[in-house]
Amino acid sequence: MNAATIIAIIVIAAILFFAIRYIYKEKKKGNACIGCPYADSCPRHRQEGASCCGSTVQHKADLN
Repeated sequence: MNAATIIAIIVIAAILFFAIRYIYKEKKKGNACIGCPYADSCPRHRQEGASCCGSTVQHKADLN
């Protein structure tokens, strides 16, 4: 293995580590749908065990 390969592996491992860490922290906070930009204000997230996992178009309609 040359230096470029080792650096690439380290970078990919770091990205993977931080992505998993972010998901773990968000799930620990109780966010049901991590990728949802309306996760804090979405009425579906207020229901027990509910998650939105829909498109943002649905959320805009729900919030109006």
